[in-house]
Amino acid sequence: MCLETIIFFGGAVLKNVNNSKLKIIPLGGMELIGMNITAFEFEDSIIVVDCGLAFPAEDMFGIDLVIPDVTYLRDNADKVKGFVITHGHEDHIGALPYVLKDVEAAIYATKLTMGIIDSKLKEHNLQKKIRRKVVKHGQSINLGSFRIEFIKTNHSIVDASALAIYSPAGIIVHTGDFKVDYTPVFGDAIDLQRFGEIGKKGVLALMCESTNAERPGFTLSEKSVGKTLDTIFAEHTENRIIVATFASNVDRVQQIINTSYRFGRKVAIEGRSMVNVISIASDLGYLDIPENTLIETEQLDNYPCERTVFITTGSQGESMAALSRMAEGTHKKVKIRPNDTVILSSNPIPGNEKSVSKIINELLAMKAEVIYHDAHVSGHACQEEIKLIYALVKPKYAIPIHGEFKHRTAQAELIKGLGYDNDHIFMLQTGDVLELSEDSEAKIVGKVPAGRVLVDGLGVGDVGNIVLRDRQHLAEDGIIIVVMTLERGSANVLSGPDIVSRGFVYVRESESLMDGARLVISEAIERCQEKGTSDWSRIKSAIKDDLGEFVWKETKRNPMILPIIMEV
Repeated sequence: MCLETIIFFGGAVLKNVNNSKLKIIPLGGMELIGMNITAFEFEDSIIVVDCGLAFPAEDMFGIDLVIPDVTYLRDNADKVKGFVITHGHEDHIGALPYVLKDVEAAIYATKLTMGIIDSKLKEHNLQKKIRRKVVKHGQSINLGSFRIEFIKTNHSIVDASALAIYSPAGIIVHTGDFKVDYTPVFGDAIDLQRFGEIGKKGVLALMCESTNAERPGFTLSEKSVGKTLDTIFAEHTENRIIVATFASNVDRVQQIINTSYRFGRKVAIEGRSMVNVISIASDLGYLDIPENTLIETEQLDNYPCERTVFITTGSQGESMAALSRMAEGTHKKVKIRPNDTVILSSNPIPGNEKSVSKIINELLAMKAEVIYHDAHVSGHACQEEIKLIYALVKPKYAIPIHGEFKHRTAQAELIKGLGYDNDHIFMLQTGDVLELSEDSEAKIVGKVPAGRVLVDGLGVGDVGNIVLRDRQHLAEDGIIIVVMTLERGSANVLSGPDIVSRGFVYVRESESLMDGARLVISEAIERCQEKGTSDWSRIKSAIKDDLGEFVWKETKRNPMILPIIMEV
């Protein structure tokens, strides 16, 4: 399906003749950083804003991704008119390939955002199946009972948008992720004038992001990073420079390339996501790369170290990212050398602090210089920018979104200084159904099925809390496997019990413990025989109970115990 560009500006919004209410239903993004997705429902129309993923927490052993539970959308698939996307970060688009398999609907986004989405759909063989329409800032689309206007904002990725959602019940403004940047690297500054114009029309509710709501003041312009990079490059003219940043931060990559070019350095790119995004951004005209600046990673050795720059992924300490493999010495193409200068051009996302610290320590141990302060600015609004948006939009209700509870609480406390009280601030939780209209008070009227779905390899949703608990148990205490052969009918032991231990103790150095365990198992089986018990499940339970009690008494550990009985 070819991409279509929306060139119409939408018609008039129908009046709410039936006094129906608008429902706002967050299906993610309310208790954590990431997995942003919100449904807006009016009568027989549903639009979905964003469809993101979250990365697994440390206790989610083996999990690759976390996506939202869209049971409600799947049950109301005939009402879903489309997915409207604010920008191209994973926490806003990453779940689309999974969700679209259950809820097939068109996608509406700006050009670069759609380019990144298009690449994802291609990977999942959905490119020909899903309609996609490119929208420009200032334009509107009509979807069922809604008209959605895309408003220019600034963020750490180009083409970010806020949304004005016009419904018969009133206007909702959704900021997406944003900052106020008067001097962006690419494109125009945020369209504050349009926020003000919409505010004069009367806005029912503002859904404003909360990521930096704890930070006072304004977020620095992205261009300030360019000056910092110039200073670092000027101070390290004899060093190879490696810069790790977010793959999606096209403006940051542009500034790294600009600085490298000014200092006469060749640039190599490493990391699958980095290569992919740079390729898309270049093809669509969002990156300007001087001729003969880029080289292949394999060509790095053809140039003096002090004339090369390496842009890579892994600034968040991701275990499989290129920088992590360099720090561990396992990267096939690049080895960290003494006196290399490594710049981490990002701040750790909440929860990633330990992983980032580990990377820094490993790099320092390899005699590299690591710069991890002052080479980054946030893409999110601080307190003064949040207050500015509220002052322009003047919403009746405030709905803090995007962040952990502490971030959203910080926004709620901030806007109380603007005159909002608790009756007009809604701290929604995932799955809440908020009903509101111009003619009645807003209130939470119920809850829909919502939560998280875990992705492990090709499995989507087949790993739940029970499996996670087992994995955690294995990681903490290990496993003991008891193998034996019993005679059919009599339950006499023909061979075994043999004990296999993994992650519990080293068997060869714990012979007395293993001998005691075999004795306990034998006694448990004898007791079952005396009672005439030949049922496998009862024999297994007896073994698990007695062996578990023995192991705890001897070691104060609680490994998983798995009896395996073969019958002859």
